[in-house]
This record gives sequence, C-alpha cells and structure tokens, in this order.
Amino acid sequence: MSDPAADRGERPPPRPRRGPHRWDPDRRDRPRAGWTTVLVMGRSLLIAVGLVTAYYLLPLDRYGAGGTSVMLLAGLLVVVAVFVWEIRTIVRSPHPRLKAVEALAATLVLFLVLFASAYYLLDRAAPGSFTEPLSRTDALYFTLTTFSTVGFGDIAARSETGRVMAMLQMAGGLLLVGFAARVLASAVQAGLRRKGSTTPETRADPGDPGGSAAPEGTGRCRHCGHCPHCGHPAGTDRAGDAPDPG
Repeated sequence: MSDPAADRGERPPPRPRRGPHRWDPDRRDRPRAGWTTVLVMGRSLLIAVGLVTAYYLLPLDRYGAGGTSVMLLAGLLVVVAVFVWEIRTIVRSPHPRLKAVEALAATLVLFLVLFASAYYLLDRAAPGSFTEPLSRTDALYFTLTTFSTVGFGDIAARSETGRVMAMLQMAGGLLLVGFAARVLASAVQAGLRRKGSTTPETRADPGDPGGSAAPEGTGRCRHCGHCPHCGHPAGTDRAGDAPDPG
C-alpha cells in the first residue's frame, strides 16, 4: 500500500526513535522533584533542631507553679493552631505528600518539647513531683519514654499534678498518632485532587495558537511541540518548510 505523502513527492515526517534513547518529556522534571524532597527533609530537620535548641536556651526557671499550667494550656492551643494551619498548606501545596511529612515533624516535635518544658517547670516549682530531680535532658527523656509507651520506670511522676500531666500527654499522643495522621492523609488526598484538577491538558488544542503540547504518539515534546531528533516544530519537514496541504 503506497504512502500518500510519497505519491505527492513529499518527504514523510520522521518517526520517533524507539528504544532506550526515546524522548522523555518528564525527564527534566525529575531532578527538580529530587531537590524538592531534599529541601523539605532539610527544612523538617531544621525545624526539629530549632525547637529543641529553643527548649534548652529559653529561661524556663523564671516561671512558677501557676506559670506552668498557663504555659501548658497556651502551648496546647499553639499546637492545635499550627496543626490547622499545616492542613491548609497541605491542601494548597504543589507537593502535598512532602508537605505532610514536614507538618507531622513540626507538630510532633512541638508537642514533645511542650510537655518536656512543663515537666521541667513542675519539678522546679514543686520539688519531689518525680522520683528524682529533673534536668532539661531528664524531662525530655521522660517525655519521649512516655510518648513511645516504653516506660522504663527509672523516672516516674509522684505528685498528682505530675500524673495528670502525664495522662494528658498520653491522650494527646494517641490523638496525634491516630486522628492527626488520618487528618493529614485526608489533606494529602485533597491536595492531590486539587493538583490534578489544575494540571493543564497534555494534548494540544488545534484552535489555540499558543498551545505548547503535541498530540500523544508523535514523538514530539509535549511542551514545545518540537521534534527531539531534527529540532523542527510540528507541521514542518526537516528543511523547515511546511508541507504542501494539497
């Protein structure tokens, strides 16, 4: 069966190269995605290090027993506010999964540092609230063992206030691991749906002169419509002249 283009004396359009060297239009986006992942992970690490550093540097010794309760309540409100704000940013982020990792890291570290500060202040305001005097490292250690449900037993709460605070941390940890993780997953799904609804079509519109995509299966770049082999735009031959429509 003869080729109509050959019968008219025209050169047929070049076929896309197949095999391992075929043009991949998304290849240039892969390094950008990798750098985005590294940036988000680095930012999460910096947030965690910054919160722990602030915990060791803040002058917590100035607060009394009343200041401990006020600080704990205010800190819990801050944790909730940060969590709600992170959910909004996840839905609007172009990378919702990575943003969810950053949000979970920031919320979790803030939650742990808050209770470590409360335990430290309680031991300063009411000595004997724990089985041994707590330094800042001891308070953070007790917070981590309580959150992870390990409970080695070397440090325990003696006073009623200390036990109430430990129970609050246990309940908050269960909510953070269960409910908060599910909310973050829902926010990620909403962000992915929003990202998919705003992604432009990959096929070119014949009536749109500014279309940047080429039809699938042509072997041309879907962004600029040029052939990756000869470099000429769609609708021209290798010499750069448009074929005769007749």
